[in-house]
Parts: sequence; structure tokens; C-alpha cells
Amino acid sequence: MHSRKPFYILVVLLFIAGIAASVYRGIEHNVPFLPGQQVQSWAVDAKVSFQGIGEAAEVTFSLPSDPAFEVLVENATSPGYGLTIGDDGNGRLATWSTRNAVGQQDLYYKVTLVPTGKTQIASEAEPETPQVYSWPATEKAAAEQVIEEVWSRSATNLSFAQQLNKAFNTNERSQNVELLLSSHTPANLFVDMLNSKGIPAKKVSGLFLEDQRRRQQLIYFVEVYHQGSWVLFNPADGTQGRPDNLLIWDRSGKSTLDVVGGVNSQVNFSMLQDTRSALATSIDVMKNKDALDFSLYQLPLEEQSLFKGILLIPIGVLMVVFLRVIIGIKTSGTFMPVLIALAFIQTTLITGLVGFLLIVAFGLMIRSYLSDLNLLLISRISAVIIVVIGIIGLFTLLSYKFGLSEGLTITFFPMIILAWTIERMSILWEEEGAKEVVVQGGGSLFVATLAYLAMSATWVQHWVFNFLGIHLVILAMVLLMGQYTGYKLLELRRFRPLAGE
Repeated sequence: MHSRKPFYILVVLLFIAGIAASVYRGIEHNVPFLPGQQVQSWAVDAKVSFQGIGEAAEVTFSLPSDPAFEVLVENATSPGYGLTIGDDGNGRLATWSTRNAVGQQDLYYKVTLVPTGKTQIASEAEPETPQVYSWPATEKAAAEQVIEEVWSRSATNLSFAQQLNKAFNTNERSQNVELLLSSHTPANLFVDMLNSKGIPAKKVSGLFLEDQRRRQQLIYFVEVYHQGSWVLFNPADGTQGRPDNLLIWDRSGKSTLDVVGGVNSQVNFSMLQDTRSALATSIDVMKNKDALDFSLYQLPLEEQSLFKGILLIPIGVLMVVFLRVIIGIKTSGTFMPVLIALAFIQTTLITGLVGFLLIVAFGLMIRSYLSDLNLLLISRISAVIIVVIGIIGLFTLLSYKFGLSEGLTITFFPMIILAWTIERMSILWEEEGAKEVVVQGGGSLFVATLAYLAMSATWVQHWVFNFLGIHLVILAMVLLMGQYTGYKLLELRRFRPLAGE
């Protein structure tokens, strides 16, 4: 007797592989586990303006680089300008250029962003020790006094930044702090003081996302390195940490906008909040990352639609195996109910049931006449196929004449399968009687109906197409049920007399 251990190992591996693949796809690619989910998106417009001075101009503008937001779509409007988008090692840049810029110049950049939930900014490598800021003679004594006073009240680099931020925003600031802030912005002064103690820190620019806001300006924050990640501070108001609606636009620590060949440059932002499909968003993100190499979404739309129907078949097969092997329902043909269920998806359930019963009933009447002709099997089946096509054509024309648009969908029934069903039921009628025909025919319709209900469920269609690993789980369940050799549930009726005694 063969050991079943390898079989059960195979089933467990299929379960684990299928579930792991589905979970990985949901977490790594942000594919929603339920259909119809929505995500928020932000459309941000940046308007770069400057005055051209009649010579060649080159405009360099930093683009958003925030792990908390994913860039879906970006485009720029710059008539008469050449545009290049690249990465200089510190971040992404857009560079506009022209040979002659005269008068008012307006350049536009638009980006659509979706939140990723990754609010922590990890450092890829240990930052270098910053250069110590050289204080002017008039500020040196005041700066050193403030730094040493705050340093004595701290224990770590992070606590030093926290105490310094508090000193900037206390209700009664010291005269030294007031003196330094009179000639420095809070962000610049904060960075210079941290660098004076060898603490890596840099100035970053951010934008508060608020729906339908226009002419917004960048706000400057400071990132302080601490134990492998960057902690955000706002020296202007004394807050620490990242607000939920903050978009970090530029983390390079350099100028966000540089204009050569122009004067009076500025950049203003407008933003608009919207909602979009979570599934469509994840597909766009995968396209941007070239992660669709082995995905069905890289196929043309016609083939995608075809596969959406094909991948429902395993669900119908699972229903058939369960209802026949475990429950014990008899059907006419092994997997004929699955094909009928696929037709029901196109015709709707009620229309499909009525059409199926009419076609089979008329087919059985004609088949009874063909049996009197003593035809060969292949000729008889061929005649039944032609008759089925004629019946479907007749019902379709009658439905059209009477204005019953639902009847036009009857053409989706598999004609060959209907012909074989009629042939099998006719032979079964002759050999077993009408009762067996009703039992198997009714069982087929019952199984087809349950398979249709499972296959037409929106969440099932979503899972079988977007999480292909689920098919490994279905295969494991089918294999497991294939080992069942016990009583079917409907067979237990034979023991009813024993239960009564």
C-alpha cells in the first residue's frame, strides 16, 4: 500500500504557495483584497514664473521625492522649451531650457500622487559628518552659549534636537536666540546649530495638502538623523513628527528652484483631492515600476476579457467536485453544469434556466423521432446539433419579434454540449425511465445554479483574476476531495430505517 505522506505534503505546499503568492501580491503591489475599494489621490500643480532678460534661460526645478506618496502620472507644459527629467543623485529634477526668454515666463508641472502609508524615512547609508558652521564674529558668542546650554540638557542627538526646538519656540526666548533668529530663518539656524555638534541634519521643503487650495508656498522643515532614520522637525512652530497631510517635496537640502537667464523667479502650488479605484491605482503603480512582466494586465483588453471568463472555470469545477463527491448530487455529464453556469453569466440566471429548459424539451421531442429512424450514432448526433442550432435561431427570432431582449442572449449556450445533453437524456429515458432523467437533469441545473452564484460573485471574480495564487489553493482542495472514499451525504438516507428503530 502506497504511503499518502507525499500526497499530503503536496497539498500543504500548494496551500502555502497559493496563499503566500496572494498575500505577497496584496501587500507588495497594494492590490486590494476586496473589489470596489477606493483610495485618495492628490493632483498637485506647480507654476514656475520668472522674468526673462532676453537671453538663453535654463530652469532647474526639484521634483517630489517622498516615500509616503507614489507618483502615478506626471507631465509638464512648457511651450517653446525643451524639457528633461533626470536624477542627479540627490533627487529627481526637471530642467527646462530655451535659447531666448523675454518677458513673463510661466512653466507648469503637474503630478498625481497617492499615499503609500510609509511615513518613516529610512536612511540608505550612514550620513557623513557635517561641516561645522562658521559663525560670524557678532553671533559666535551667542550661538555657542545657546548650543552649550541646550547640550547640557540633552542625552542623545535626538534629545538635543528636541531641546533646541523647544528653545526656539518657548514663550520667553533668551536674548541670544532672539539675536540669532533676527538674521537667520528658524530652519537654517536649526541646521547650523545641529551641524556645529556634528549631528547630521538638512533642510527639506514640504507642502501641506489641502483640498482646493491655490497659490500655496513651500514650507521648510529640518530632518535630523537618528538611529538609521530621519526625524522631522518644524523649528518655526516647535512641532516634531510628520503631519498626515504633509508632502515632502525636496529632500536634497539644496535650492528647489534655480533659474539662469531670468530674474524674479517664484513657484506657486495648487492642489485638488480626488478618489480613484484602488485596483486601477495599483495597476498604474506596477506599470511605472515595470512590474507587469508576468501579469495578465499586460495582455490586450480582448485577451484580458477572455481570461476573466476562463479563470472562473476552476470555481465551477470546485463546486461540481464538492457537490458530486461530498454531497452526492447526480448530474448529466461530469462538467456540463460548469459550461451551463458560464452561459448563465452571459444570459442571467432566470433567462438561462428558461432557455435551457425550452431547448432541451424541444430537443428531446425531436430526438424521439430520430430514434425511430435507426440512424448511426454520428449521424444522429449531427442531426441533433443542427436541430439545436435551429431551435436557438428560432427562439432568438421570436424573442426579437416580441421585444424580449433577454431572449437574444440564448445564443451564448454551448450548442455542442446541449446536443450531447439531449442525446444522453434521451438514452437515459429509454434505459432508466423519465424519473432518472428528471433526477439527473434537475441535479445538473441545481449544480449549474450554485456554480453560477459562486462564479458571478464580484469578490470571486476579483480574486481569481487578480490573485492567481488562489488557483493553487483550489487545486489543493480538489486533490484533497479526490481522496474522499466515504459515504456521500445523500447516501445516508439509506440508514433512515435504522435511525427510526
